[in-house]
Amino acid sequence: MTPRRPASPLAAPTGRLIVSCQAPPGDPMRDTGTLVRLARSAQAGGAAAVRVNEPEVVAATVAAVDLPVVGLWKDGDTGVYITPTVRHALALVDAGAAIVAADATARPRPDGSTFADLVAAVHAGGGLVMADVATADEGREAAAQGADLVSTTLSGYAPGSPRQTLPDLELVAALARSVEVPVVAEGRIATPEQAAAALAAGATSVVVGTAITAPTALTRLFAAGLTP
Repeated sequence: MTPRRPASPLAAPTGRLIVSCQAPPGDPMRDTGTLVRLARSAQAGGAAAVRVNEPEVVAATVAAVDLPVVGLWKDGDTGVYITPTVRHALALVDAGAAIVAADATARPRPDGSTFADLVAAVHAGGGLVMADVATADEGREAAAQGADLVSTTLSGYAPGSPRQTLPDLELVAALARSVEVPVVAEGRIATPEQAAAALAAGATSVVVGTAITAPTALTRLFAAGLTP
């Protein structure tokens, strides 16, 4: 029997903010307790969900906030490294993630599995899948393989997508026209105006990370701007 999937907590209404509470390796913010406090702050500020990295942080965040947790597991820094295998995905489900975010680009996965394999495993465990893609073709294929949401996370960071400093609103619009699942805008969204523009382009939800939860990166930006 095919497991019945729950309705996506981010499917409606539109205009929902997902705050990415992450920190890169070596950053002083990369501490489970600190990241949980960021998630609690996001909830207090009106976020509809949070996006967090690694099973330990997922589990701690699930216990601390009354919001859907989008979990991912970054393993490495090249190729497919956002929840690259079924093993990574199931660890996030076990940790309590309501939605598992995973790379759904056309690149090969390190364990030889397919994105469809990952989707099937997460659905069997009672979770949902957010497909992180770089192109409209990848988004359509991910939706066809069962993804519950499609996100523009990897636009500008994976082959076949344009390198740019602004959000890829063209990709948001293309996905909104061509897939029946909710479209999530993510990547380089730095202002409320850009977030609103993503919704106007057809996104159901918007992920904001650095502009809210990355003091090291923001301080570096200001410091660079004041350097002669």
